[in-house]
Formats: sequence, C-alpha cells, structure tokens
Amino acid sequence: MKMNIRTVVGLLLGMTLVAASMMPAQAQPTPPPRPLSLNTPTGLPVLPIMEGSYDNEDGSFTVSFGYHNRNTDQTLDIPIGPNNFLEPEQFNGMQPTHFATGRSVGVFTVTVPASMRDQSIWWNIKTGNGEMLRVPGRIGRLGYTLDKKPRPAGTVAPLVGFTANGPRGQDPMGIIADAPLTVAAGSPLTLTVHAEDISVRDTTDPRYVEPVPVMVTWQAHQGAAANVTFTRHESTPAPTTPVEGARRPRGAQANDPNQVRLPLGHGVASVVATFSVPGEYIIRAAVTNHDAADSSYGDQCCWTNAYHKVTVTP
Repeated sequence: MKMNIRTVVGLLLGMTLVAASMMPAQAQPTPPPRPLSLNTPTGLPVLPIMEGSYDNEDGSFTVSFGYHNRNTDQTLDIPIGPNNFLEPEQFNGMQPTHFATGRSVGVFTVTVPASMRDQSIWWNIKTGNGEMLRVPGRIGRLGYTLDKKPRPAGTVAPLVGFTANGPRGQDPMGIIADAPLTVAAGSPLTLTVHAEDISVRDTTDPRYVEPVPVMVTWQAHQGAAANVTFTRHESTPAPTTPVEGARRPRGAQANDPNQVRLPLGHGVASVVATFSVPGEYIIRAAVTNHDAADSSYGDQCCWTNAYHKVTVTP
C-alpha cells in the first residue's frame, strides 16, 4: 500500500497522541510557563500599593494603601507579624490580613502626625517563601496627592456610622467601631451601618434627577474569610434580576448576600455574619456611590470604609 507524506505524518501524529494519553499521571508533560501572562491562577505574591496621601489641615497627613493579589484563583491570608507589618511599628495594626483576588483599592489608611511629615511609612508583605515586598507612604509626591473635594458632578464620599445618632466617618479614613462586638462561633451576628450620600448635584442633569444609590459591601479585612459566612438580613430583599459586573447600572439590585443597595442614597444596611472559628476579626464595609458618573475607585473617589471589630468566642 502506498502512502503519501501527509498520510505518514497523520499516522505518526495519531500514534503520538495515543501514547501521550496512556502515560501515567506523573509522566504527563507539565504546561510551559506563561512569561507574558499578567495573571496566573496561583503562586504569585501580593503587591502592597500606596494609593496616595491626603494633606490634613492640622499638618498631619493620611496615607491610603491598597493591594493587588495577582492570583486569579487564590485568596491569601497573611497574619500581622513578620510577613505583614508597617514601619514605624507605631502605625502597625489596621492593615488587612485577608487578601481577595485582584485589585483592592484604599482598604486602609494611616494618619501620620505633623512632627513626622518628613518620614515614610512602609508597608511590608511577604507571600509564602517569596521575597519581602514593601511600599512607602509619603506626603507631597507628584501624582500621589489625594483630596476630598467634590468631583466634577458634585460627588463626595458618603457619611457612614454604626448607630442612628452616633459619630460619622467619611472617605477611605472612614470610621472604626469603638468597641468590638462579641459572638460565639457558629452564632449569627448582625452588622449594621447607617449611610448617607451628601453630594450636591445638578438635578437638571438627567443623570441626577433621581438619587444616586449607595452600595454597601462587607468583606473580611482581618481574619480568614473562609471562616466567615454572610447571609442576607431579613431587612434586605433578594434581588429579582441578576446583574453582572462590579459596577452596576442605576436601578440594579445587589446580587451577593454581603451587599446591600440603598436606592434613595441613604438609609440603614444590615448583613448577618457567622464565624466558624474563634478569634479576633475585622469586617470592613465599603460604602460607595459609584453609580455616579464622576465616582469610581479608579478616580480614588468616592467611598467610605467602616470597620466592625468582632471577637468570636468558642
């Protein structure tokens, strides 16, 4: 039987594929590295990021920090300690220990007194057996100056508090609960914030005839997220229409149980958190009005952080 060159090549290729499929698992060839890929599923470090700094009226300055977990399929937990710390040591303590995948903007801030304006605040992170990565927080660096001024359409960060008539926080500096809440492991705990968008906008603009909704999203800040389960509070109706993407169109409801949408731009938002393991946790509520055209994390505006401290007992 005569065979042309294409037939011979085809047979050889087929024999190669069959042989490969019969190889034991440990002998299967490993996929080649992807040097040009921006993200891989696992194995990459967390990058600490300085978002910029605010120059305060009293001469102090406040540095906003975020991070980028470049892994697409791996969240990471790095406890405060030799692999996750701030320098000078006096500023250590409010940085996250749980790192969600992707880019997280302005998750905590550090306020530096006027007497230390010429110093840098360093955030150090070491992921696994990787090298220590560090970023400085400084004041007056070109391109890293932040402000709290209204954006072009008038948007500012929402006011946020924990009680109806209690103190309010604003911007990434936000507000931290005075005392921790206490709950037994396995028992539900209701977390609540009071939020109000105080932006002054031109109501003749068709985009702002109706109020801009406020979105509240709770997530683990310190403590392993795997130990925390969020469920929808009875005051929050389940969404009727699924919505894709982090930036939802106006009128859309939240999809996830850890998210509450306040359609009037103000109100009370609650979620139920259950902790499976005893320990000390911090849950951060990010309160945003990103449905406004001039508001987004990319513009370093306009959101407020609220931190619930939780002690979980056995």
